[in-house]
Amino acid sequence: MMRMNNLILIEAVLLFVTVDLLLVCPTAAGREVKCAERERQALLDFKAAMVDDYGMLSSWKGRDCCHWKGVGCSNLTAYVISLDLPSDYMFGNDYSYFERFLRGKIPSSLVELQHLRYLNLSFNGFEDYHIPEFFGNLTSLRYLDLLSCRFGGRIPTQFGSLPHLTYLNLFDNRLEGSIPYQLGNLSKLQYLDLWGNALQGIIPSQLGNLSSLHELYLAGKRGSLKMKDDGQWLSTLTSLTHLDLLSILNLNNSYKWIQAISNISTLTELSLINCALSDHFISSQTPRLSMFKFPNSLSILRLFDNTFTPSLLFQWLSNVTSNLVELALDSSLLEGSTPATSNHFDITLQSLERLDISYYQITARDFKSFANICTLSSLEVFESDLTEDLESVLHNLSAGCVTHSLQELDLESNLFTGSIPDDLSIFPVLKELSLDFNQLRGKIPDNIRLPSQLKDLSISSNSIQGGIPKSFGNTCSLESLYLSYNNMTGELPVAMQHLSGCSTLQYLDLRNNKFNGTLPDISIFPSLTHLYLSENKLNGKVPEGIQFPLQLETLIMNSNSLEGVITDSQFHNLSKLKVLGLSGNSFALKINRDWIPPFQLQAIMLQHCKLGPDFPKWLQTQKTLMRLDISNAGISDITPNWFWALSTRLDTMNISYNNLTGIIPDFALRLTEYPSISLAANQFEGSIPLFLRNAVSLDLSNNKFSDLTSFVCANNSAERLGQLDISNNYISGQIPNCWSNFKSLASIDLSNNNFSGKVPNSIGLVLQLRVLILRNNSLTGELPFSMKHCKNLVMLDAGENKLSGIIPSWIGSSLQQLQMLSLRKNHIFGSIPLSLCSLNGIGFLDLSVNHLWGPIPKCFINFTAMTTQERFLTDYHSYIVNQTNGRSWYNYDIIALLMWKGVEHIFENDKLLLKGIDLSSNHLSGDIPSELENLVELVSLNLSRNNLTGKIPSGIGRLLSLESLDLSRNHLFGSIPSSLAQIDFLSVLDLSHNNLSGQIPTGTQLQSFNASSYEENQDLCGLPLEKMCPKKGPRQESLVKTQDENDGFIQAFFASMGLGFFAGFWGIFGTILFNRSWRYAYFRFLNNITEKVMSRWQCW
Repeated sequence: MMRMNNLILIEAVLLFVTVDLLLVCPTAAGREVKCAERERQALLDFKAAMVDDYGMLSSWKGRDCCHWKGVGCSNLTAYVISLDLPSDYMFGNDYSYFERFLRGKIPSSLVELQHLRYLNLSFNGFEDYHIPEFFGNLTSLRYLDLLSCRFGGRIPTQFGSLPHLTYLNLFDNRLEGSIPYQLGNLSKLQYLDLWGNALQGIIPSQLGNLSSLHELYLAGKRGSLKMKDDGQWLSTLTSLTHLDLLSILNLNNSYKWIQAISNISTLTELSLINCALSDHFISSQTPRLSMFKFPNSLSILRLFDNTFTPSLLFQWLSNVTSNLVELALDSSLLEGSTPATSNHFDITLQSLERLDISYYQITARDFKSFANICTLSSLEVFESDLTEDLESVLHNLSAGCVTHSLQELDLESNLFTGSIPDDLSIFPVLKELSLDFNQLRGKIPDNIRLPSQLKDLSISSNSIQGGIPKSFGNTCSLESLYLSYNNMTGELPVAMQHLSGCSTLQYLDLRNNKFNGTLPDISIFPSLTHLYLSENKLNGKVPEGIQFPLQLETLIMNSNSLEGVITDSQFHNLSKLKVLGLSGNSFALKINRDWIPPFQLQAIMLQHCKLGPDFPKWLQTQKTLMRLDISNAGISDITPNWFWALSTRLDTMNISYNNLTGIIPDFALRLTEYPSISLAANQFEGSIPLFLRNAVSLDLSNNKFSDLTSFVCANNSAERLGQLDISNNYISGQIPNCWSNFKSLASIDLSNNNFSGKVPNSIGLVLQLRVLILRNNSLTGELPFSMKHCKNLVMLDAGENKLSGIIPSWIGSSLQQLQMLSLRKNHIFGSIPLSLCSLNGIGFLDLSVNHLWGPIPKCFINFTAMTTQERFLTDYHSYIVNQTNGRSWYNYDIIALLMWKGVEHIFENDKLLLKGIDLSSNHLSGDIPSELENLVELVSLNLSRNNLTGKIPSGIGRLLSLESLDLSRNHLFGSIPSSLAQIDFLSVLDLSHNNLSGQIPTGTQLQSFNASSYEENQDLCGLPLEKMCPKKGPRQESLVKTQDENDGFIQAFFASMGLGFFAGFWGIFGTILFNRSWRYAYFRFLNNITEKVMSRWQCW
């Protein structure tokens, strides 16, 4: 922050000097001079080359370019000497963005401006281009500011040919390569900033020639930039006041560079951030550094992200400096040793005013070491895992003279326990106190005493209960009060009344609490600029004619239960309003159709408010709008053409769930902010316009669009589109085979359309794809082999189509990230490939309603995601959009329609905790593998309507998370395992239409199901079936005894029968077999009998 302040300060000074030069010089002999024609033409060429979406150059017309905005001319010669065209950078509490900027390729015609001294193009968008080399020919340049212009490529060596240059700012671009040694030729350079790039190589020692340099900011990336000649060239920078080195990783093994710094008597600020400095640097160089001292002028020392032992570091610092005003040690102290708690702070650092010792675990006792730094005005100790009671920490800190000097205390993001102390006035001059993100509980004391000068109090993201005490309003000097994300309760009107004494209050944040009641009179706070009341329990009607403070810039009351009518008259004095958030309430906005608002909003959130039925015309007047949500607003109208032109400046647009109709015009628009757009649940029809390709997220679901080809197959690339939802439309024909232009697509949803034909091969070229939903179309053939390259796929849903063939083996071998796979209700045949068992992370597998045969693979035991309690899908999902100036992360939703307990359900994001297998309605055979017992996190298992045989695995009761089990319509036999009664969460059970037998195990769960869950099992008995099992008891024993006696008789009977059969058989047939005469007589007898029977049959 201090560095940025210095940057702004020097820019302001130089700009003032330049403007002073331009405006004060009188015109020659009172004549009006006009710019030279060649320079005017050069500027017009520049204008023509720029893409000026916001009209920044709209004044560039007419004969005299000296009167054009951003152009400055010499009053003596009329030559153009200043070109000041920075982007307008807008910043808000919740909204930060560029409002206006230029983009395009800078034309070489600017070289005609040979008298140009001042060039400022900061914060514009030149991400597709390099810094023009011809800038090196603008030899009159004194000031060149290319801050955050998104330039790529290298730093031009031609910059070394600018003899008069005093200021060069290349901060926050995407520059790479080495630092050109030619920069050492800039003998008049006073300011050089190369931070925020990807520079590498050796820092040229020629930079030591910059004897006039005051500020130097050098940064590498992951150690890619190194110091040459041990940095001894630094000693020649005799005018240097600020030196910031970031990620220069070869400093730890040398000491000469720091000795060189000690010779710079003008140095006031030194930052050595992430330079791999450690105890080794101090201990190995101690003999050489025994006489070393930082210059007396040094007042600010920052050592972020290094690794020192506190005791050694503080001992070294006490020897090398005594005039420090600011010391920052973020992430630089090694754990395992307590910081110096004797006299390293209170004796040797007696001038210290600002101390940052964050990201290091200290204790409440250690705060005593800070208590005696009598000059300390600012103390930051955040994310240091302080688990102790807050009151003890503040007590130790107040034990010394620091109580009379401390003005800023930042203790956020720790683990403080306890409650808010009732006396904070022990620090009488305290102005800022931050306790955010701790574990504080209880109520704010009713009699709490605040420091009389306290301006900013922040206790957000704790577990504070109760209301705002009345004592807050006593002698209140608060300007900012942040109490969001707690459990505070009470009537909001009462809370506001308790704060009524805070007439200087500007920021009030009560979001995410439990305040109730309606909206009170806010105009009692005349200075209020930002009010946040969203996600409370506010209810009732807003009073008619309620007025708001005239200074109000942000009003957010989203997600409450407020209602009432709001008219345009209630906004007529709010000329400074920039953010309006009323979403999630039941407001009705009655706005005059021709109303022209007094404000220019940057964000509008009116979801669920009644704006319709007409489309709100007043939106046309909002020229600075960046975020718009008018979803579910009761609008039934044709969307006017002017609205789509308005959308070019938005970064978020949501007009879903209205009744908007018509065809969206295919304007030649460019969405400059790459917005997130939702047009879902309307009545839009026709083709999808090409300008929507520039969105980063596009939801067109639930409309009447009928053509996708022109959108997908356009010639230009859509490299930033990451999420595309076209589900539930009227699109037919084949899916276009033109997906190679979508480099960043992470989610595609084409479900519930009328697509036919094969899945196109080009889908396999969308390498960033994580979610692909093709459900409920008429797709045929097999999934293309090219999809094996989509190795980032997490969810693949191709269910409810007409796909055929076998399950591709590459799904298991290549899509290792897959967590959801649904191929249900297709014409897929064959056995389940064993390669699917390689999907260790699979959490939901649905292969139901196909023609699969063979056994259930035993290797399903490899589905480790079904054996652990971890979610198989995270709470949030993100994808990367590659850009020339870096990579950006965007979140997206996963919405799945799954068969769940026999019914289709929609699951979204964090609701996707289920883990299930559905193989129903196939031709699977064999036993149910006992290995499935190990999938203990299964919530749903459906194996119904197959040809499974054998018994239900006895250990099925191990699936304690099971909520739904369907094994119906198979050929299972045997008894129901008693362990099944142990599953407490089981709510759906179907074992019907099998061959199960025996008694249904007794257990509350199993008896609570309907009898239909067990029907058509002939030998099954017991509740809830009507068929009772045979009773057990003494009569049962006698019955068993009688049965045993009968069994003995039967056994004897069959033994006698066998013996008689043996004797009779061998007595007759044995004689015939061994006596020839008897054998002949026997067969002669049989022949006679046969002849007589045949003769009689013929006569009949």
